[in-house]
Amino acid sequence: MKAITIEEASQIWLDRCELEKLERATIHSYTSHVKHHIGPKLGHVMLDELTAADVRNFLDAMLADTTRSNAKKSLTSLRSIISEAQERGYVQHNVARDVKLRMSRRHEPERVFPTKAEIKLLISNVKPRHQPLIMTAIMTGMRMSELRGLRWSDVDLENRVLSVRQRADRYNQLGVPKSRAGRRDIPFGSSLCQTLTKWSERCPKGEDDLVFPNGAGKVESHSNIYNRVFKPLMIECGIVTEEGKPRFSLHCLRHAAASLFIEQGWPPKKVQTLLGHSSIIMTFDVYGHLFHDPAEDAKLMEKMEQELLAA
Repeated sequence: MKAITIEEASQIWLDRCELEKLERATIHSYTSHVKHHIGPKLGHVMLDELTAADVRNFLDAMLADTTRSNAKKSLTSLRSIISEAQERGYVQHNVARDVKLRMSRRHEPERVFPTKAEIKLLISNVKPRHQPLIMTAIMTGMRMSELRGLRWSDVDLENRVLSVRQRADRYNQLGVPKSRAGRRDIPFGSSLCQTLTKWSERCPKGEDDLVFPNGAGKVESHSNIYNRVFKPLMIECGIVTEEGKPRFSLHCLRHAAASLFIEQGWPPKKVQTLLGHSSIIMTFDVYGHLFHDPAEDAKLMEKMEQELLAA
């Protein structure tokens, strides 16, 4: 089989991604990695001549130009490019797998979640037109993409269960959840049930049967929800920084829901299932600190001391 360059191998991989019908947003990200990083720095290199040292130099150059997160994503794409070529017999060994990039989190800012008082402010001040969306986000922990793609056929008002079976991507295209864990059923309470029941009577109708569409019954964009609904709501509630800018993104509503779940004493596995996390590690990485009870920990330490000293 003829020798090929990294650029040629990249195109083979991208074509394969298209055949696999990956999400448009995912393919856009992969294409960006190739166009802006892998191609300019490694595209001319023959695949069978690529060394681990070349990959390390590529990473160092990326770290000098962009964020550590972007460098890691591009390394992941490079590994996939070489794996695809390896399966086709263009190369024997994937040298990119020999190169590691550790993700240090010591410099990451501490995550700040909305307080219960702020959550109540949001619910109390949101306009009636948008109250069903904001309440559903806070009470269920659904991703905004999942809320934008939610259908009335997936809402069981009688048994009070929401079924997550599709989502809307950044291009407003409807598709299945990104992982098996994303397919889940979420129970909800009577207050949200009443809100959704009333909303069903005046919700704009469309062929996609969406619960939270735009005025024409079509998929509402993420940016419209943030700029026209959530951003003004935060400003009205005074949930802003010292500079007067909104403190949170729409994703904070998911964090708000998680904090409420954990406050109820629900076990981590249940919280993982409700949020649609693919692993319990993800749940602990984001919300692990909320499971801790300092007062209870102090009691346990006191008990340990007493038992040790008594012995």
